[in-house]
Amino acid sequence: MSQSIQGLHPQLAKDCIVLGRFELCLLLLLNDSQYPWFILVPERENIREIHHLSTSEQQLLMHESSTLAQAIEDIFQADKINVAALGNMVPQLHIHHIARFKDDIAWPKPVWGLFPAKPYAAEEMHAVSQRIKAQLPTLNEV
Repeated sequence: MSQSIQGLHPQLAKDCIVLGRFELCLLLLLNDSQYPWFILVPERENIREIHHLSTSEQQLLMHESSTLAQAIEDIFQADKINVAALGNMVPQLHIHHIARFKDDIAWPKPVWGLFPAKPYAAEEMHAVSQRIKAQLPTLNEV
């Protein structure tokens, strides 16, 4: 699904498209149209946990995460934005940012493993990608 990005875990490359690059992180869109679901991946080798990043990288990650969460809130008007770094299936550090709605298919439960992904139609994926990119002027092309 995604462009080939050196160092990106194969599962993330398979399940996501790359939208752009912040100073520290790649921004991915998970190909599941049931939820606006974005993933930040710090571009550092062999990092599994946030505390493995340097202090300045941790601060940058928090800034990029907050910037993304604000953009998601502004665009989608979600009831809740879930932010999580699990890594049980994909050990590469990555942080999920998921817009949740009281009427979404999984509410109020966690989204993991409840329902199979429902891929975006091409035009819908393009629309979501363009909306998030327009809201994030610091995002660079990959």
